[in-house]
Amino acid sequence: MIQSVRGMHDILPDEIKYWQYIYNTAFKILDTANYQEIRTPIVESQSLFLRSIGENTDIVGKEIYTLIDRGQRELALRPEGTASIARAILEHKLCDQGKTQKLWYLGPMFRYERPQQGRQRQFHQLGIECYGSQSPVLDAEVIYLAYRILDQLNCPSLCIELNSIGNNAERTRYENSLREYLQMYINDLDPETIQKINSNTLRILDSKNLHIQNILSEAPNLEDHLQIESKKHFEDVQQYLQDLNIKFTLNSKLVRGLDYYNNTVFEIKTQELGAQDTVCGGGRYDNLTKQLGGNAIHAMGWGIGIERLLLLVQNQVSVSSTKICFYIATQRHEYVTYALNLLPIIHKNSLKYELDISGRSLKKQMQKANKQDAMICIILGAEEIAQEKITLKWLDTHKQKTCSIEGFMELIPEIIKDYNHLQSSKILELKT
Repeated sequence: MIQSVRGMHDILPDEIKYWQYIYNTAFKILDTANYQEIRTPIVESQSLFLRSIGENTDIVGKEIYTLIDRGQRELALRPEGTASIARAILEHKLCDQGKTQKLWYLGPMFRYERPQQGRQRQFHQLGIECYGSQSPVLDAEVIYLAYRILDQLNCPSLCIELNSIGNNAERTRYENSLREYLQMYINDLDPETIQKINSNTLRILDSKNLHIQNILSEAPNLEDHLQIESKKHFEDVQQYLQDLNIKFTLNSKLVRGLDYYNNTVFEIKTQELGAQDTVCGGGRYDNLTKQLGGNAIHAMGWGIGIERLLLLVQNQVSVSSTKICFYIATQRHEYVTYALNLLPIIHKNSLKYELDISGRSLKKQMQKANKQDAMICIILGAEEIAQEKITLKWLDTHKQKTCSIEGFMELIPEIIKDYNHLQSSKILELKT
């Protein structure tokens, strides 16, 4: 039997309600902040990610899915969303004439890495990208929106870590100082760390190796290499976050894993996920569009891994599927033709229904209606068909009413009111 590819999972109906809950929560918050949704292709030119993420990153070096199509073009499955948005900004001239673009996305990404809980080879990412402003107010608002979404989803034990990695020139000077310092300990370093010294020096800072962290305890400080403008920007970001009542901690070793970042970087972590504790990460990338061949456009954004987020959400809330309003039961299979007259009325009023076409007895169909927790069972027996009527039975109160189709239409406003009230009390329940 053919099975799904390792690390690429089906999202089944019992799970999809949580995905919809996350999507709807994000949509409401981001729409309020005037962000617009964008959807980019999952296949891009491989060069897009080489030029943006960086050839010396783990993503490009070890994890990217590449392919050559029939036209001999080198393509890649997108490993993250930011580079694709930057490409779309340039290709469609979305920021010409000084326009600001506030965009958000939710879609699948692909990385070849060892599958584990909350981290698959096909994973999904929710992210925002704001182009056109270098104001530190934007940095604070973007971080606030990430925290707002996670808080609204009832994610527990959230902690924001914040740092500034400076502009390109400042970062280069710091990398040279750090590289020179690490050369004194070259005989104490493992081969992977030695390789990073020349290829991706900053990534050594967030090493989980305690021996490396001990060596770094006396290393040069990145903050000491920032000049007045970068320091002022970072101080302003902190002040605006305080104005928004957003708590954070400073982490001088936070650098993020992609080459395009500059100045503000941040992560939102939780204590509920063990070693894989980062729920959201992002920062500023003012030169990304220039790396891709366009003009430099100031930008800030973040990404949230949905699979990891789901581990938190499913532990905190119970999301119910939309309750069935009408379960339509017919005594004989040929009565289904009469039942079809009801469907346009039900669809017009967006009331969820289930039409039983199993041919089972009315008793068994009623049992199924109760099992599916329907609000009303519509019964079509021999007597109803003979009189061209229908019988409505409210399954919770056992109230019953027989009426014509016209009478059914007159009852719809009252049924909608009861149905909406029932829905609002059942959709979401916080777990204790």
